[in-house]
Amino acid sequence: MIVLFTDFGLADPYVGQMHTVLSRETPNIPVINLLHTVPDFDIRAGAYLLPALAADYPRSTVFVGVIDPGVGGDRAAVMMKADCRWYVGPDNGLFHIIARRAQRKDVWMINWRPERLSTSFHGRDLFAPIAAKLARGDWPDCVPAELTQPSGDWPDDLPAVVYIDHYGNVITGLRASTLARHAALIVGGRRLRFAEVFTAVPVGEPFWYENSNGLVEIATNRASAAKLLRVAVGDQVTISQS
Repeated sequence: MIVLFTDFGLADPYVGQMHTVLSRETPNIPVINLLHTVPDFDIRAGAYLLPALAADYPRSTVFVGVIDPGVGGDRAAVMMKADCRWYVGPDNGLFHIIARRAQRKDVWMINWRPERLSTSFHGRDLFAPIAAKLARGDWPDCVPAELTQPSGDWPDDLPAVVYIDHYGNVITGLRASTLARHAALIVGGRRLRFAEVFTAVPVGEPFWYENSNGLVEIATNRASAAKLLRVAVGDQVTISQS
């Protein structure tokens, strides 16, 4: 299968245009919309979300990842095979955490170009066709490469907000397995304790828990944690082990 992971949103035609290419090139291969509301232009947020969301997909799945504010510039186009799954997209850090955590990875720079390549929509014109080729078992023109190392702070686990869902649940870049259950999180000036489930705390009380994808998530029983705590994507989370 082919899985799409972008910051395109669903109000514009871009996702549909990628589906059009994939339907033409691979009509018998399912295409899954994993997430199209990665925070706009936020490569680092996408890099920490993708490993958690990709973990449940079968071997040989082809992920098309497009959070690409540098489209049309000098960043390379890459494809990577990491632990038997494929990743296709820009070489801008989006696949950095996947690569770091993989037991085995191989990376290629994509030399293949279509006859029509817009300067602003490589998701449709370059990455979708490459994903179709890989899903069919075709090998595009490419050369072995290494991913470009992103600048800035990219820890193994990111103590910051990387996504807020429509309920107002606040997802961090921390794997819950790295945190003891007695640890507290300090967010928005509040000290939050762990709870297993929403109903373990009173209505309106914020807490942290391990979400269904293994990440530390901050929630409020029947309310928006983001609004209550006044947090936004990119805000830091402080861990207190005492």
